[in-house]
Amino acid sequence: QVQLVESGGGLVQPGGSLRLSCAASGSIFGIYTMGWYRQAPGKQRELVATITTGGSTGIANSVKGRFTISMDNAKNTVYLQMNNLKPEDTAAYYCRADRYSGQGYWGQGTQVTVSS
Repeated sequence: QVQLVESGGGLVQPGGSLRLSCAASGSIFGIYTMGWYRQAPGKQRELVATITTGGSTGIANSVKGRFTISMDNAKNTVYLQMNNLKPEDTAAYYCRADRYSGQGYWGQGTQVTVSS
């Protein structure tokens, strides 16, 4: 089993910044990619950004240029730096880890609210 613990969410004004963290623990051997997803009320969960253990990244067009994903392999932690936040970024943000085998794990989520 893999445990994922997210932190860093909160309330921020439009144009502000937040950094989300996701710490992985447990049987992390074989994890090759981690990512961030988000789900707004009444909408489907969507991919925000991914990163492999080798450092390759992917980012959704809706956040490109504003969000950056990074990983600290020594700490088994993935980060999502979110700048120039917009009200439409308001959602619950979830961390996910995937093994080479295809097995995936979700964190419990952290709420991000962008409002003046």
